[in-house]
Amino acid sequence: MGVASTLGQPVRRREDARLLAGRGRFLDDIELPDALHMAFVRSPHPHARFELKRPGRLTFTAASVAGRVAPPQIVPPPGLTVEPIPHPVLADGIVRYVGQPLAAVVAESRALAEDLAERVEVEYEPLPAVDDPRAGETMVRWEKSEGDVAGAFARAAHVVRSERVIPRLVAAPMETRGALAAMEGGRLTVWTSSQSAHRPRAQLAQSLRMSEDELRVIVPDVGGGFGSKGTLPVETPLVAFAARELGRPVRWIEDRRENFLAAPQGRGISGVVELAFDAEGRILALRGRVLADLGAYLLPSTPIPPHTTAMLLAGCYDIPAVEVFVTGARTHKVPTGPYRGAGRPEAAYLIETAMDTAARQLGVDPIELRRRNFVRAFPHRTALGWTYDSGDFEACLDRALELVGEPEGHIGVAMCVERSAGLFEHASVTRDGEVRVGSVPAGQGHETVFAQIAADKLGLDVDQITVITGDTDEVADGVGSFASRSTAMGGSAVAAAADDLLAGGPGVARFESEQVFTSGAYVAVVEVDPATGAVRVVKLVAVDDAGRIINPLLAEGQVVGGAVQGLGASLLEAVDGAPATLHDYSLPTAGEIPAFATAFLESPSPHNPLGAKGIGESGTIGAPAAIANAVAAAVGMRLDPPFTAEKVWRALR
Repeated sequence: MGVASTLGQPVRRREDARLLAGRGRFLDDIELPDALHMAFVRSPHPHARFELKRPGRLTFTAASVAGRVAPPQIVPPPGLTVEPIPHPVLADGIVRYVGQPLAAVVAESRALAEDLAERVEVEYEPLPAVDDPRAGETMVRWEKSEGDVAGAFARAAHVVRSERVIPRLVAAPMETRGALAAMEGGRLTVWTSSQSAHRPRAQLAQSLRMSEDELRVIVPDVGGGFGSKGTLPVETPLVAFAARELGRPVRWIEDRRENFLAAPQGRGISGVVELAFDAEGRILALRGRVLADLGAYLLPSTPIPPHTTAMLLAGCYDIPAVEVFVTGARTHKVPTGPYRGAGRPEAAYLIETAMDTAARQLGVDPIELRRRNFVRAFPHRTALGWTYDSGDFEACLDRALELVGEPEGHIGVAMCVERSAGLFEHASVTRDGEVRVGSVPAGQGHETVFAQIAADKLGLDVDQITVITGDTDEVADGVGSFASRSTAMGGSAVAAAADDLLAGGPGVARFESEQVFTSGAYVAVVEVDPATGAVRVVKLVAVDDAGRIINPLLAEGQVVGGAVQGLGASLLEAVDGAPATLHDYSLPTAGEIPAFATAFLESPSPHNPLGAKGIGESGTIGAPAAIANAVAAAVGMRLDPPFTAEKVWRALR
């Protein structure tokens, strides 16, 4: 008698028993004998010339690593024009953001390394700093035009213009970034808190001018990433270089202040959306302008979020003609990179607030205006160039409105689209249930999901499956966990490898796929105290169509977790200058979390054997736009986040 399948069932996370009992093994838990500690000398100025005075014997500078450690290589998405401004390993004579590393010190203990770093004498000459991206030089450009945009606007019965600003945000994972490197058996082994093992290996090989065979990368347990650990920290190649040069293990564990100052930040987008409508309220064309504050340098992933923002500006709507321009500007701030959603929340915020603005201007109910313009036939190629594989946008909206019931407060509605998957993922499976896969977990529950998929294929119990990830010596290849790709890509690779095994093969696959598109409808119910300006989100409804749901318990956890991050972005979070501690930057607590109502619809994707799509970022995409529309309904005017009590109070007066 076979074992019953658990696919589609709310199986509890297997990894929780180990983690909750304190048996997790995170980067800072790894102890190597005779290890040195690295600390960085960081700039206190956003822009300055500098000169190092007597840096010391075990201090690395730009001069001492020149020609030996290279900056990261920038490989932009197709169609983007990108200037060659990579982040230097260490600043060479000029610093361009507060927190930029200009020297590194190694010592026998972390405390001593930090003391020595503070003793490094640096003479600074402050220079004018660019804070506003409108005044910065262009580092990234992209444009797309399709259809008769000019003609559509000329004959439009209504033209609506919406201009919005989304501030920079800090990812603030529970575990900060870091690296540990050591020479082992003639090879360099690097442990890193990362969302991938194989991509860091490739980046390290490029930076250190080594072959990938000379490197082993191990990713232990990861305490959250949210995109900020998708790019190899600029400090990591220097840690690895020092270990190779000194012949001793070297570790660097970022403290919270460094994380706020030097880890890549997210968002930082302003945008203008213009919509041309006919007399019946149907969209004829869209014009969009996106300006991204990219910071001082380009990391490998810096160009991706603004490009994704632009490509998703059409949202859930059938818009035949588009003209969109993206400019990524250089400022004297820490570089940006992907942060949970990575362009999708920005796109949803821009188009969904524009739809509400249009509804008011046209005198049409905002829900009805959305219904008139939904994409209804799939697959659907947008005028911006992506093809939505499957979905039912109106069904998501109908279900969300059912769940919101009779709200006590002002409501805001937002639709969302999330691209995920793409590229490839690798997996191998053995008959006794040993699974190796290139997707690396960072708290999402991958061990459980991959075990469910393998157990279903092999006819085993979930507890009989062993899942191995995050080690380039154990897993032959892989891409990693980002862009909500792990189930659709990693899970499909596991399924394909199991099928190969059952067909008499070695149980190995490299699964490739086109991108898949999750969609959803979000409704926020808010109350605003006119006396204080305080905004309270009373209820948040989330209905997501992520294709086939492998584990609804874990899927719901991802939606709620993402929505809470979206709540923080709406009510509390914004980078103002250079925040250094949690005293300067507010995160949501249990006191701000509203009542949740969630549901899933299933429009299976035709692009993978599971029919699965991404779910990890949906909450951060739909919630902020819904909250923004609810706040606008409550106060009678349009504001940009965060909707702090002071900002709302002043607006009301």
